[in-house]
Amino acid sequence: MFGGGRAPIVVLSNNTKRESGRKVQLENINAGKQIADVIRTCLGPQAMLKMLMDPMGGIVMTNDGNAILREITVQHPAAKSMIEIARTQDEEVGDGTTSVIVLAGEMLVAAEQFLEQQMHPTVIIREYKKALEDIVTLLEGPLSVPVDRNDKAAVAQVVRGCIGTKFISKWGDLAVNIALDAVNTVLLEENGRTEVDIKRYAKVEKIPGGSIEESQIMKGVMINKDVTHPKMRRYIKNPRIMLLDCSLEYKKGESQTNVEISGQEDFTRLLEIEEEHVRRQCDDIIALKPDVVFTEKGVSDLAQHFLLKAGITAMRRLRKSDNNRIARACGATVVNRTDELQESDIGTGAGLFEIKKMGDEYFCYVTECKNPKACTILLRGASKDILNETERNLQDALQVARNIVLSPRLVPGGGAIEMAVCQKLLGKGTSGPYTALAHALEIIPRTLAQNCGANTIRTLTALRAKHANHTDASAPCTWGIDGETGELVEQGKKGLWEPLAVKLQTYKTAIETAILLLRIDDIVSGSKKKGGQEPPTPSQMAQQPQE
Repeated sequence: MFGGGRAPIVVLSNNTKRESGRKVQLENINAGKQIADVIRTCLGPQAMLKMLMDPMGGIVMTNDGNAILREITVQHPAAKSMIEIARTQDEEVGDGTTSVIVLAGEMLVAAEQFLEQQMHPTVIIREYKKALEDIVTLLEGPLSVPVDRNDKAAVAQVVRGCIGTKFISKWGDLAVNIALDAVNTVLLEENGRTEVDIKRYAKVEKIPGGSIEESQIMKGVMINKDVTHPKMRRYIKNPRIMLLDCSLEYKKGESQTNVEISGQEDFTRLLEIEEEHVRRQCDDIIALKPDVVFTEKGVSDLAQHFLLKAGITAMRRLRKSDNNRIARACGATVVNRTDELQESDIGTGAGLFEIKKMGDEYFCYVTECKNPKACTILLRGASKDILNETERNLQDALQVARNIVLSPRLVPGGGAIEMAVCQKLLGKGTSGPYTALAHALEIIPRTLAQNCGANTIRTLTALRAKHANHTDASAPCTWGIDGETGELVEQGKKGLWEPLAVKLQTYKTAIETAILLLRIDDIVSGSKKKGGQEPPTPSQMAQQPQE
């Protein structure tokens, strides 16, 4: 008994299938390997794209590991947990989703030979944990170099390295500038704490049409809305902006409300009460002389009439997130009741309010802000598929720029850091699983070489020799593979660096997932019989892409 509850009991009925022991561990390894094989060709600048069809008939074309795995349906529980780690990696650091799957799959395969030799999983796990501790120590110590986050050229080089493997790499300079400007705009430093909230305050608006070169970042907010009344002003310089979270209309009762009217005067009085309520709300607003009013709720025709007479432009039914972004951009405060409005709630930080038509839709711009802490990234492109892929790539670039701001340390890219860590671990380790994990790291440079059609064995042998001959203990060896040509290059001179935060998270997630799957020795499936058939065993559960 624990905590007053009952101890769990597993009842194995006739419907319950159970597999255990070595067989399950080997199956889990196989499932992880299959998922890694799906993703492997998506690593590096010469990565191939995958075309995925969802059940609704929509298509996704991408080489982003997380986006691919989100669209795949798998049955095997171990494969599901592999897909989950790509999502974790994406949410935590936003990049390295392909690497983490490839590494986790290879680390599982590295353990397979020891399981076949009847070595106990806990022995392998102990060595893996020890290797992870050593990797973290090495990466945070001699194998990473500090970077000045205020050095725009150095940070831009890292972001360019991140998007070099993506579809958007052709417009690299544009994407890098947008990513850096966006992160610097939403950067907030309070009480010695740095916060970069990209998800909430760097909104991406995708508008089909035009070319990708026309994409831009606006120091302010852009919303897909038009004014509520056609006669309201659509272009205002230095506007006074008011943000509301209440409706400018008479609040009707719920469906259960009953009102009894006995005469003509009662109905007239009812309408008068409604008009007085709306007039009172509008008088509260007009008293502060705003130029533009944004509200998250509705604006009645009567309120539009009063506001139009006072020369005020109104916008209704904004999303809460858009209202919060406008508040950050122009310094206004979102108010819940009109009778509590004060002068300090008015936002005066915006330089321009205008309504412009783009394509078939009208957009409202609040731009030229003095100190915006929110921005909008406008993406243009030939089709929705191209725009979606561009947005996915740009999100990775934004996350990399954010990681450098929060943790300004770098490691060499192009498989150089994996080979450097591998050499250091081989120098320390003696046991089988420890050295097997070190060799598993070589899968990254090997895959990079394979994806650009180089001679894998010759390239890796030459790369090992370069790292073995490196004698400077104070700096990492930066020899790696050029993902475009498959030749060996010195990444330090080429300028291909990656944020330390991404690599640390990649190794931690990959090794911990491998440990987790090795620890499983039993899969119990209690699914019901369908049409008298036995439920499938985990070994029969194969990878099934969605139709």
